[in-house]
Amino acid sequence: MPESRTAHVEATVERLCRELGPGALLPGERDLAARCGVSRSTVRLALAELTSRRVVERRHGAGTYARRTARAQPLDALSFHDDMARRGLRPSSRLLWWDEIAAADDLAAHLEVRAGDPVRRFARLRLADDEPMARELLHVPARLVPGLTGVDLDGDASWYALLESRYGRRVVDGVQTVEPVLVEGADAVLLGVPSGRAGWRFRRTARDEQGTVVERVDALVRGDRYLVEVEITRPRRPPR
Repeated sequence: MPESRTAHVEATVERLCRELGPGALLPGERDLAARCGVSRSTVRLALAELTSRRVVERRHGAGTYARRTARAQPLDALSFHDDMARRGLRPSSRLLWWDEIAAADDLAAHLEVRAGDPVRRFARLRLADDEPMARELLHVPARLVPGLTGVDLDGDASWYALLESRYGRRVVDGVQTVEPVLVEGADAVLLGVPSGRAGWRFRRTARDEQGTVVERVDALVRGDRYLVEVEITRPRRPPR
């Protein structure tokens, strides 16, 4: 098969991806073959190459789609809401469930409360441009947020903005760990990715201006839509 024909199809599909935008359904093999004046076998070769280069995504029985590009941003924003906005995406949340539990020893240590103290848990699906980005479990000491329910954390509102406006607690710093993981099982279904796809696990503890721990977060984030960017510097030699 002449390589130039395959390259022609690849260029055509890449142009369509730019024109139609991320996530768009692309024309089928028959239409692409007619458009490019090549055989369907040539189209299949070109799509296989574009799939390996992560330009397109082929979904069995559903067609070929322009792949959504992962957005990179320095890892210096605590709030998911602010993080997504800085990446040029519209953040929102869908509440999955919420409850109140007695803090076990490990959770109590992270939140700096006594074991057995009441803690509110909120499980949310975090969205970016209405597409799943992360599954998040948020823990908050109940004494800090009287009256807070799941209704308050469902939709477009920012959790940190609510925490500050309603409870007078402004988050100013925290500690976050990032671990590469595989997204599998129910999490893969929830996030809309094939089981075994790479992802990130974020664990974060954040404090307010008084130094009080206001949250413990465990989040599973899609690796195909989220890039972590870390600035690396080397200490300068002191002047002689």
